[in-house]
Amino acid sequence: MIAKIRGVAPGRVVLVEHVSRILADNPLGDPHVRRFPVWLPPQYDSSTTRGLGRRFPVLFDLVGYTTAGTAHVNWRAFEENVAEKAERLVHEKRMGPAIIVFPDCFTRLGGNQYVNSSAIGNYADYLTRELIGFIDREFRSLAAREHRGCFGKSSGGYGAIIHGMKYARYWGAVADHSGDCYFDFVYHADWPNTLDELARYRKPARKPGPTDVRRNERGVEAGIDDGRVRRFVDAFHAKDRPSPAEVHCLMNLCMAATYDPDPKVANGFRIPFNMETGELLAARWERWRKSDPIFLVRQHADALRTLKGIYIDCGWRDQYHLHYGARILSKRLAQHRIAHRYEEFNDTHSGIDYRMDLSLPFLYRALKP
Repeated sequence: MIAKIRGVAPGRVVLVEHVSRILADNPLGDPHVRRFPVWLPPQYDSSTTRGLGRRFPVLFDLVGYTTAGTAHVNWRAFEENVAEKAERLVHEKRMGPAIIVFPDCFTRLGGNQYVNSSAIGNYADYLTRELIGFIDREFRSLAAREHRGCFGKSSGGYGAIIHGMKYARYWGAVADHSGDCYFDFVYHADWPNTLDELARYRKPARKPGPTDVRRNERGVEAGIDDGRVRRFVDAFHAKDRPSPAEVHCLMNLCMAATYDPDPKVANGFRIPFNMETGELLAARWERWRKSDPIFLVRQHADALRTLKGIYIDCGWRDQYHLHYGARILSKRLAQHRIAHRYEEFNDTHSGIDYRMDLSLPFLYRALKP
């Protein structure tokens, strides 16, 4: 990789391949052999910095919905990718050298929340039980939880804070940029749009005239697909260019598969709304809320207190209203006397990778040897 800033020593991006046992035969049929980049800092290959036996802290970059780790090392116009950002931060001595891993957790449903789901696959286990050990074997990492962290934005931010709660034995510090939380705000309001998209795939097609709502809702009142979800997903993948509305529909289905999997029903998950009437299914929505970080702090307070660093931020103009959830999350952490750093900034949900100028040095300081 060539650094964009003159005089900044470039690191090295290595493309690795990992064969996963955990992802084999996953329910979506996604690949279990994954190729993904790993960034090695300039000091990794230097013979002048304590010799070639030097070991480094490791950071895992959990990317957002609809992308994979490779996107964070690709060329970008007029801005740095994450590897170039790390090169500059190391050069400016704002952080020390660290290995950065960019996993590929993309799925047929467009993304991942980095948790285990019987409808998607066990991606939390994939990260913690396979990739961590793989990286520690293949690279000169400091192979201890105290020197390993994860960070991400949006779905990746959700993954980072959830891993800090449920998998603290593997991570020493986490950074959550605009991560999904306060589901009553971030997801609930978008479901009418999703139901309208799914209605296009209803069979039989709706016709003008008298309508028997009770008959039409049979089955879907329990959040079970009557075929329209499957037809939508198949049609989505047959398109060359899905619309933004269709992408958001797929996202909500991905979240349903994440938060309310049920292997006994069609597609392996349930919908939290009656697809005919739009009524909220309270029992189904409660399953979602049980995965909401703002309701998990108390349960995982002891694990969170063991972390060496927790960084959270969000723009106060976030178009998904995630700043409200971020504030509640910070409030809950403070109520349970869990040390953390929370920041807000004047921006939206989009184009905010520049916030890593703060989170990466924060993580390094927490994890440095």
